[in-house]
Amino acid sequence: MQIYILLLGLMTTVYAQFGRQTTPYPQPAQYYNPNYYGRPFYAILRQTQDASPDGSYSYSYDTENGISVAETGQPKNIGPNQIESVRGQYSYTAPDGTPIVVTYSADENGFVASGAHLPTPPPIPIAIQRALAYNAAHPEEEEPYRRY
Repeated sequence: MQIYILLLGLMTTVYAQFGRQTTPYPQPAQYYNPNYYGRPFYAILRQTQDASPDGSYSYSYDTENGISVAETGQPKNIGPNQIESVRGQYSYTAPDGTPIVVTYSADENGFVASGAHLPTPPPIPIAIQRALAYNAAHPEEEEPYRRY
């Protein structure tokens, strides 16, 4: 009986030692799918980037599918606060073949984008302009709140 237990233990040890080599474990490449979303990959044709110790920076790149991006920024002191003043542009071709070019700036006035394809608000009607001018010329006096 002791020999049987010893032989069983020895066989278990041998199987555990050599069984790992015969059982292939899945490689990480089997789990990673670089084309997960089914989109094609596009190469970067040109890329530049520069960062200065004073906080200013610039970068740009172009891809083989026609996307082009360029941006520059520098810190700007406004009173006790420091903001980043940014100017940039990006362009690409829309699915219908229309070239899209957007230029933008972001500073203390917020983000302002401009492009030929961006919608613009309709003009304010004349009647509303006159009403706004009248309201500005004749401000109402505010009555204090009544407390009951």
